[in-house]
Amino acid sequence: QVQLVESGGVLVQAGGSLRLSCAASGSIFSIAAMGWYRQAPGKQRELVARITSGGSTNYADSVKGRFTISRDNAKNTVYLQMNSLKPENTGVYYCNAFSLRHYWGQGTQVTVSS
Repeated sequence: QVQLVESGGVLVQAGGSLRLSCAASGSIFSIAAMGWYRQAPGKQRELVARITSGGSTNYADSVKGRFTISRDNAKNTVYLQMNSLKPENTGVYYCNAFSLRHYWGQGTQVTVSS
């Protein structure tokens, strides 16, 4: 079992920056990859960024060059640094971990005002 707790979601103006954190606990040694997903109102959850246990990353095209995913292994925490935020980045951001199955955090709300 893996437990995930997100934090950092707030209301921010367009053009601003924000960093989300996701602390993992439990069977973290078995995690193959972690990522951030966004769910906007009335839309499906979609991948924003992902990082594997080997350090490889991939991003949604819409956030490339603006968002950076990173991890601190000593703290068992994954971060999502979001710069140059746009109103379309608004949504609930969920932390995800894959370890034989997908685990999800409770989500944190990010609202970008225009």
